[in-house]
Amino acid sequence: MESFSIDEVFLDMTGTGQIYPDPVTTACEIKDRIYRELGFTVNVGISTNKLLAKMASDFEKPNKVHTLYPEEVPQKMWPLPVRDLLFLGKASEKKLVQNGIRTIGDLARANEKEIQLLLGEKTGHQLYLSANGIDDSPVKAQREEAKGISVETTFDEDIVSYEQIFPILLSQCDIVAARMRREGKKCNCVAVSFRTLEFKNKSHQRKLDNPTDVTNEIYQNVRQLFQESWSGQPLRLIGVALTGLTEDSFIQMSLFEDPKRREQQKKLDEAMDNIRKKFGNDKISRASTMNVSGRIARKAKAQMENGRKKHDEQ
Repeated sequence: MESFSIDEVFLDMTGTGQIYPDPVTTACEIKDRIYRELGFTVNVGISTNKLLAKMASDFEKPNKVHTLYPEEVPQKMWPLPVRDLLFLGKASEKKLVQNGIRTIGDLARANEKEIQLLLGEKTGHQLYLSANGIDDSPVKAQREEAKGISVETTFDEDIVSYEQIFPILLSQCDIVAARMRREGKKCNCVAVSFRTLEFKNKSHQRKLDNPTDVTNEIYQNVRQLFQESWSGQPLRLIGVALTGLTEDSFIQMSLFEDPKRREQQKKLDEAMDNIRKKFGNDKISRASTMNVSGRIARKAKAQMENGRKKHDEQ
């Protein structure tokens, strides 16, 4: 059994065919028992993979059982609007609709390479598979430990200057570093990524001399990486990622490093973490992230605060 959200779960019935030969009957028994003993209704979706089972569970409600087997995909899933496809966001939906792809079936029958050019190689490939009902992800009883922590911000208007970019990067570093500290980890590698108006993605990463969880150290590396990789083209997406997570606390101090200043930075991070934990994420911000002017910066800050809240809820 794998928890999917606060009120959704996947149940793998593999190997139970002799005890529960009819999946629909079993689903109805689960649904009815939940209502009888707990007093609320649930929808149950049945299929051969998690994607299709989840899609089926969102069919007509409430208190229903639906199947969506691979052979039923053209009839039951393809006529649905493309926005109903699992994990397809509003920005991707807008791009698809603008290019004449309005239903899940339109996406399934489209040329995959064209979808990748439109949405990015990884996202385009995944959504193309999903539209065709393909999903090989297993049901996992325990959540995998995160291999990295990342945040991305998408903008409605062009980002064209360091004055806009640096405060955004600092806010993103603040978000991922705080989440990493909350998990008791440090990172060995930092990366920065961005997307141009032509949907060309670029990323640049660096392995650190020592693992760190200090926001300012992470930001200084990210800032330098960005300066090395950006050539001034207008941007619509910026992201920061921390990888190589470890609980190792050993640090090889440099002769040129100021241990007192580093300790001050760690105390600052700790103080901000404590304030946010007690009073909420919006109660304190770094001053340098508040100096970005204009509507773009305000929207970016709101997006990142929403991302921070989602991380906390998870």
